[in-house]
Amino acid sequence: MPGQIETVRLRPPANRVERRAVWWWMTQDLLGAVIPAVALGVLAAVIAPARSWLQFAQVIVLVVGVVYAAIVPFWRYRVHRWEVTEDAVYAKAGWLWQEWRVAPMSRIQTVDTERGPIERLFRLSSVTVTTASAAGPIKIVGLDHELAAELVRRLTETTQAAPGDAT
Repeated sequence: MPGQIETVRLRPPANRVERRAVWWWMTQDLLGAVIPAVALGVLAAVIAPARSWLQFAQVIVLVVGVVYAAIVPFWRYRVHRWEVTEDAVYAKAGWLWQEWRVAPMSRIQTVDTERGPIERLFRLSSVTVTTASAAGPIKIVGLDHELAAELVRRLTETTQAAPGDAT
């Protein structure tokens, strides 16, 4: 009816990221702990007066890093979601601070894929949807690389067909 506002029922995005993303996140987190631990070990070997403190710091970094890597990737997998409809791109991410973003197709400016070396090892990709929003782009991480390529193709076609200039 003219003059009435249509009620839209928002819901979380339906699709989970690829299960391999858990191992990708875990690998990144372990590297984030092992590299500083190795550096602390080298320093402990070189700086004798500070050896005990450096070894203590090394153990703390390793314990915290391993516990983090054992828990957080599984939690992130439970939270991360994405979905693309004819009208919008939806993404939910985060593990402690969670963010749910929606970008209408008419606001999309660019769609990009990214595959770092560890992502390639797990056959994953990330898709970044840039909009005219001051909040920044929407990033969907942990997608199968073939699905990501298809998603970029589909989003490119859909946004080209959407009226407006994405500003």
